[in-house]
Amino acid sequence: MAINFDKALGIHEQALFLRQKRNEVLAANIANADTPGYKAQDIDFRTALSNSAAAGDQPMLSLKVTNAGHQRRADGAADALSASLKFRQPYQPSLDGNTVETHIEQAEFADNAMRYQATLQFLGNRLSGLKSILQGGR
Repeated sequence: MAINFDKALGIHEQALFLRQKRNEVLAANIANADTPGYKAQDIDFRTALSNSAAAGDQPMLSLKVTNAGHQRRADGAADALSASLKFRQPYQPSLDGNTVETHIEQAEFADNAMRYQATLQFLGNRLSGLKSILQGGR
């Protein structure tokens, strides 16, 4: 009997991938908190996950490439973010045009990191259960 990992892991594999990409976007925002004119971005997680689930495959999200040498995938191809990447509207815009509000970015990063860890733990438990089944419940 063959195991279908897509069915066994469900949408959690895609959620983990999206959480990782969101962490990258939020970290970039925090790193550019003092860069004049930098516009904070975020991934609309619900939209991206629902689009991914509707497509039935793994989401292809990555950071926007503004230079050919920046943000390359392991295979060397540059990705472009899907429509799920949005600019964040600041509560208190700065005079230099930077829209990063560090306290908000840090809170979003911490929340996303916690959810990433929860998804990792869930997937680990699911895989342990599958391993137990394959080994005959030893």
